[in-house]
Amino acid sequence: MAPGQGVNTQSWRSQAGSQAGEEADQKQMLPGIKYNMGFQQPKQDCVSSNNQDRRLRKSTADRAATVKQSNSLEPSASVPTKLQSTDRRQSSIMFAMKDQQKGEEINSIKLHKRRRRFIIKKSPILISMNSSILNLPTLKYEDRNNSKWKSLYEIQGERKRIMRETCSKYKSNSRRIITPYHVSRIFVEDKYRVLYCEVPKAGCSNWKRVLMVLNGLASSTKDIQHNTVHYGNYLKRLDGFDHKGIYHRLSTYTKMLFIREPFEKLVSAFRDKFEHPNNYYHPVFGKAIIARYRVNATKEALRTGSGVKFKEFIQYLLDVHRPVGMDIHWDHVNRLCSPCLIDYDFVGKFESMEEDANFFLHLIGAPQNLTFPKFKDRHSNEERTTTKITQQYFAQLSPSQRQQSYDFYYMDYLMFNYSKPFEDLY
Repeated sequence: MAPGQGVNTQSWRSQAGSQAGEEADQKQMLPGIKYNMGFQQPKQDCVSSNNQDRRLRKSTADRAATVKQSNSLEPSASVPTKLQSTDRRQSSIMFAMKDQQKGEEINSIKLHKRRRRFIIKKSPILISMNSSILNLPTLKYEDRNNSKWKSLYEIQGERKRIMRETCSKYKSNSRRIITPYHVSRIFVEDKYRVLYCEVPKAGCSNWKRVLMVLNGLASSTKDIQHNTVHYGNYLKRLDGFDHKGIYHRLSTYTKMLFIREPFEKLVSAFRDKFEHPNNYYHPVFGKAIIARYRVNATKEALRTGSGVKFKEFIQYLLDVHRPVGMDIHWDHVNRLCSPCLIDYDFVGKFESMEEDANFFLHLIGAPQNLTFPKFKDRHSNEERTTTKITQQYFAQLSPSQRQQSYDFYYMDYLMFNYSKPFEDLY
């Protein structure tokens, strides 16, 4: 992209998220995982959507044809919280066909059958959201003279204003329809009425620990192991509720998400998934990346998928014909949490995590002895990914690759008011 083409840059970038997400339907299937059930694979910090999103879209379409709307606010028995693979053919409309039919009749039935299957596939459970109530609790009377709480409250107002203005400028909200797919990454805590959208590499493991303590599942965040957080299935997801349950919680609960500087989040994901042993990301992503982008790759590298270089990873990320699908660890926040469809009440940042997180806990009236944990969940002996480390990784790229990477995450930079990470970017 030449500098002279800058006139159309913003409109091109604003479509980057949706264009990049088209390949999500071609994702690899991830083996089922159960906590404390013997051998487990893979072990990740935030469970990949590579398989989960695919199963979700399929099961959502299946449920649309069979699930009856319930008045209960509890998870519907016919819509399991834990996503399970289902055979589309079991939920498709089957047509009785006589053995002795003429060719024209068979063709007509087949055409009608394909059309019905298409309708089912494209008609997930729809929830009309023509308006949404903002539910950020107001400051208590005794906090209104506290300069710290007042300042943090004003920061929240500014972050939400920028997010709404960006959505208004680049996204169409004329048809506010939220499907279970849009809320599949949102975790529910009913006791304190909290909805948390999971953004990997932005404190998601520790936030799940906090939600478990709030729900009374543990007395301290320090007592909760990594596998318990991600594979224990103790936390409910919003897409596991029926129509009324989803709508009720979106309308009345405090909705929050925490985000991170996009390039820093990307490098953090790369270091975690490709620079350490991993029995999922190496064989599934590593092998495909090396086979496509490495010249004269060794048989060992092609066999194991280990040793992916950052430049090769970026080539994969920017390739519109990726050899393997997208993953939640480097996907856009705009796609993970749908902030232009869901009015989030609280937007925290990884860069000010401790301050933002504890302010949020104060607002919802959490126990005073509950604070956001500071410990590093994985590779605790390794330095956290910082701005300096991020710049070292991006220095390996050409100026063109840095620019394309910035364009790829442009909406996240714009929506969450992050500065350009390099001066030569436009």
